Amino acid sequence: MSAKTKIVVLHMKELIYTAIFVGLGILLVVLLLFMFLPKKEKDKSVETMKYVAGVYTSSILFHDSTLDVQVIVDENRINSISLVNLNETVTTMYPLVEPALEEVSDQIIKTQSVENISYQADNQYTTVMLLNAVENALEKAEIDGTVEE
Repeated sequence: MSAKTKIVVLHMKELIYTAIFVGLGILLVVLLLFMFLPKKEKDKSVETMKYVAGVYTSSILFHDSTLDVQVIVDENRINSISLVNLNETVTTMYPLVEPALEEVSDQIIKTQSVENISYQADNQYTTVMLLNAVENALEKAEIDGTVEE
């Protein structure tokens, strides 16, 4: 039994090429991992657009007359809420409409939400009706891209 000794001759040029290709392969794998792994959100405090800026209205029907609730928004904020087409008949027949809207609009503009709005028991139905109209107008601002002027 004789052991044959094998001599392997490596050229320096081949070693360098092999090392370069191995390095490029590792770099390619790392780049693919960075490209296709899901990214984590770094800063959640950045506000995204909530609304399409504009003037939006929602109508309320009082027997034979209509009353429009107008909501003005910009991209991130509710700026104002007011009544439009308010005639004297509606004001006389429903005296709680204006004070209820003022109370509700102050809270909505302060909190920028229609959730958890407090109201008095004596104008509960009027307030709920106005809140529904404001919600409808805000839905138009969020979903619909048309601006009513």
